[in-house]
Amino acid sequence: MLVFYAMAKDFKDTLNLPDTNFPMKANLALRELDFLAFWQEVDIRAKMEEKNKDNTPYCLHDGPPYANGHIHIGHALNKILKDIIVKFHAMSGRYSPYVPGWDCHGLPIEHQADKELGAKKLTVSIIEKRAHCRSYAQRFIDIQRDEFIRLGVFGNWSNPYITMDYDYEADIVAEFFKIAQAGYVYRGKKPVHWCPTCVTALAEAEVEYADKTSPSVYVKFKLDADSVIRLFGEKQGRDVFIVIWTTTPWTLPANLALAVHPDVDYAVVGAEGVSYIVAAPLLEKLVDIGLGGTIVKQVKGNALEGLKAHHPFIDRLSQVVLGDFVTIEDGTGVVHIAPGHGEDDYRTGIKYGLDIYVPVDDRGKFTASAADNLAGKFVFDANAEIIEILRDNGALIEQHTITHSYPHCWRCKKPVIFRATEQWFISMEHRELKKRAVEEIEKVQWVPSWGKDRIYGMVKNRPDWCISRQRSWGVPIALLLCKDCGEAVIDNGVFDRTVARFREDGSDVWFMLEPGELLPDGYKCKKCGGGTFIKETDILDVWFDSGVSQAAVLERRANLTWPADMYLEGSDQHRGWFQSSLLTSMATRGAAPFRTVLTHGFVVDGRAKKMSKSLGNVIAPEDIIKQSGAEILRLWVASEDYKYDIRISKEILQRLTEAYRKIRNTCRFLLGNINGLEHGYHPGASLTELDRWAMSSLHRMINNVTASYQRFDFHEVFHILYNFCIVDMSSFYLDIIKDRVYTAAKQSAERKAAQWTMKQILLSITGLMSPILSFTAEEVWQSLKLNKVVDEESVFLSAFPAADAQFVDDELDNRIRTFMKIRAVVNKALELKRQEKFIGNALEANVALFAGEAQYDVLKGYESELPTLLIVSQAALQPLSALTGELRQQSHTEDTLPELFIVVSRAGGEKCGRCWNFSTTVGSFTDEPEVCDRCYHVLRQMEQT
Repeated sequence: MLVFYAMAKDFKDTLNLPDTNFPMKANLALRELDFLAFWQEVDIRAKMEEKNKDNTPYCLHDGPPYANGHIHIGHALNKILKDIIVKFHAMSGRYSPYVPGWDCHGLPIEHQADKELGAKKLTVSIIEKRAHCRSYAQRFIDIQRDEFIRLGVFGNWSNPYITMDYDYEADIVAEFFKIAQAGYVYRGKKPVHWCPTCVTALAEAEVEYADKTSPSVYVKFKLDADSVIRLFGEKQGRDVFIVIWTTTPWTLPANLALAVHPDVDYAVVGAEGVSYIVAAPLLEKLVDIGLGGTIVKQVKGNALEGLKAHHPFIDRLSQVVLGDFVTIEDGTGVVHIAPGHGEDDYRTGIKYGLDIYVPVDDRGKFTASAADNLAGKFVFDANAEIIEILRDNGALIEQHTITHSYPHCWRCKKPVIFRATEQWFISMEHRELKKRAVEEIEKVQWVPSWGKDRIYGMVKNRPDWCISRQRSWGVPIALLLCKDCGEAVIDNGVFDRTVARFREDGSDVWFMLEPGELLPDGYKCKKCGGGTFIKETDILDVWFDSGVSQAAVLERRANLTWPADMYLEGSDQHRGWFQSSLLTSMATRGAAPFRTVLTHGFVVDGRAKKMSKSLGNVIAPEDIIKQSGAEILRLWVASEDYKYDIRISKEILQRLTEAYRKIRNTCRFLLGNINGLEHGYHPGASLTELDRWAMSSLHRMINNVTASYQRFDFHEVFHILYNFCIVDMSSFYLDIIKDRVYTAAKQSAERKAAQWTMKQILLSITGLMSPILSFTAEEVWQSLKLNKVVDEESVFLSAFPAADAQFVDDELDNRIRTFMKIRAVVNKALELKRQEKFIGNALEANVALFAGEAQYDVLKGYESELPTLLIVSQAALQPLSALTGELRQQSHTEDTLPELFIVVSRAGGEKCGRCWNFSTTVGSFTDEPEVCDRCYHVLRQMEQT
């Protein structure tokens, strides 16, 4: 036997083995750099746009990330999703320019600048501080630009929009002036979220909610004598108290009223010589804190309106008022009202003419107007002292500690307070702005659909928009105010001059100009006739900056369109950029600036926990790229359902790396086996039924993938493509045709038919995956180009694959898929025989299939091809009735096809030295004794050519 193998002929050179320069090992972390350089060198992005410049546009408007720090995994998710959409539409023939942007003003950058300035921050001028902020922002724009490019994201990176550019800053004030001229802007003293640490007002979108432990107190307010008589019709021999519950004892110094619900029943409960007034439905809950007793009187809340009670530790009366916001879920059904410290409180104060009283300064400390012993104390620190005062005064009924959701500053992460201050607002009621915005929401497509309900509720219930901030780094609220009466100058000429100066010198100029430089000579206040003016020094909310990008970018750039086809950001932007864009656009243009809004969830770890440095579960894009390449990150984005929170972990990335490897190997196999096919070759009628099925499956897949892209269901794109590559192709079609491609004569019609089919498959899957696996698609394309299979310079300059209905054959597809189920049972039977060491591989097998009527009818059509289709050396079909008792004992069956039985025996004949099939014809040819008759005839053809 050893002598036989030593003398055996090597038939390797007679086989059509794969030949490709496409490496099996991706080495993505390094190879991707070559394609980034190629895309940049030949400017593929610009050529994509030029190719489609006369076609229907598709404008995805970039929500600007904050120029602060390196990008995180959420940034990668966001930018890759946008890139997938833009590339899909561009390859589909739409003119799809993508202009990235950066948000550059605001508190986070100012905080970082303050850190870098250190002690100097207290002495530098505002211009110097702003210059430092600008430099800091620019530094991270450059860093983030490179990091986004590394992800394979195409965009106009050389000309992005930047909110601190002079032109953009000019557009910000221009849009603000339009809104002011239309009467939406006013200045008022209203409670806003105030951060005592950052010393500024905060917008709703700048507030995060986190758990906070707070004292919970029940406090009694004693009715004055006149109120007791009014309530009972006569004097009482006992004191009567109205009881409140609060988790913010620090607001009690500002209490001016007590609110009850007009329609709720309130009980006067007598106990131990006193009476208490609480909501009747809450009595059972309140027994435990000593408020049980006999009900001596019960009245509706509206009967209590106008009563007065003594403040528990300040010499003033608090009046009883009505409020629909009062609930009976917790507490006592009575809410203490501090008009300067809450939205409902404020509205109630306005309704009843109460003072908007705020005994708390900018840094959250009590002023001298509070109780003497509280002045200078930080409000949260004062809780304990206020509780002690209540206890000493006999006003404290009960005290607990609770943990509840409480607003925190988005930047410093510390609790904020509600505090009434003089601020600038955009009215939600003026010209029915809120109502019109809510109606406009209905006209927009929201993806996923629940996004509509989310923003609808937020806009419907939102208060007026506080747009002023008490900081240095931002676009100023560029209004001149009359020094005598405080009236703002609303004048077109002044506004035009201001915008022009901003456009020329940037917003810093506001802090250098004197008011007179913007006013006409002799200008007088239109309200009081005063002639002296001062500048407003507050800056605009940064959400206003980004919200007007629809004007500063979409309308300013000739290659973009207004409204945008799509806005795409995380779900937090329903109360951020989506909302600020909608409101500014509705105020100035009467319509939403977007047709479709797509929302993605947040990135969490593999156990669905929020990522944080303290937990050690943060995964940085940079780390993934260094280890696995950006392609795996792109595949992760596409494979997950972004509509919900998206998980990522090393295990998830490892699974995706394996999935990527299988897709890559499918491409490599196809590339290696289409070599030598003439460029314009068409097989005509020589396609086998299996080839026709592959084409049918391909075009059905193209149709499904395209529909998934159009629905923005990218996880479906991934799964459809993956299953096609692995199940339909690698495990079935390509597995079967290997024998034909490797062993048939090189120029035979059947081999060329398979090659042509593989070429169509490869071209299609390369195009289909290119918006997602951009680097790999380009690598495949360049290999095709090298072999003169394609002409386009880049895959991104080719047309997106289109389904051709003429190839789709439903009847054939159903028949083949039934056969695939049969083949799976056969493979299971073969695997069991391998495990028993009865055979070494499938080509050593002879398979007998005993089939019931349904399977028999399918198999009969393929009877002569069964060895090829099952990849065994011999196969025979028998009706189920031919299965004898002895054979049944040897057979294998599965519950999935109970009328199919497989009997595996060893193949007859000898192993062909060329195709490795076993055949009784091996040894029949004296000049080639080691090959079967099929291979013998191929070898003779090769000799003739």
